Amino acid sequence: MKVLAIDDSRTIRDLVNLTLTREGFDAVLADDGQHGIETLADMAEPPDAILTDINMPRMDGFGFIREVRKQNAYDGIPILVLTTESAKEMRTRAREAGATGWIVKPFDPARLVGALRTVTGLQ
Repeated sequence: MKVLAIDDSRTIRDLVNLTLTREGFDAVLADDGQHGIETLADMAEPPDAILTDINMPRMDGFGFIREVRKQNAYDGIPILVLTTESAKEMRTRAREAGATGWIVKPFDPARLVGALRTVTGLQ
């Protein structure tokens, strides 16, 4: 499974990368929403899932999700928000933008992997 993971925190990117690669996933990393859009466009094949933070420079997670959902080639890709935010209004905003699910940091690696497997239907 290939996962595009977007977070402005190097520590979180490293933790996500470690978690995913330990499970045999192919992790592709980006450091903000704009970089995520560029990375997605450069990928030979679309990822099976996307993880994105919300609070990032240049383009936040909401903007990133909206941009991805505008493109028909990516409309079926599950997008999980991975953030420190837990407010109901933020979750609602993410769903309205097109997010599939929400995981609060700090994350439990097993829960993250389980959520990715659930939303993609891939093992």
